[in-house]
Amino acid sequence: SAMDPYNEQIIQETLDQAQIEDPNRTLIIIAHRLSTIRSCDLIHVLEMGRIVESGTHTELIQKRGIYYKMLNAQTNVQ
Repeated sequence: SAMDPYNEQIIQETLDQAQIEDPNRTLIIIAHRLSTIRSCDLIHVLEMGRIVESGTHTELIQKRGIYYKMLNAQTNVQ
């Protein structure tokens, strides 16, 4: 969470390139900054160690649940 924007971009580009090179590859990404996981095929939202929501970025936005609230909180802060 304390990563500077330059290094965050490098990591994101590396993850994107890994997925392009092998589309069957499974990547597990743990993120606090939700902008880093928008393009993921499946997002699991954890609360107190349990999965409370799952879906794509768009699906989770439409649910207007925890993911939606966290995204709005981050967007308003940044």
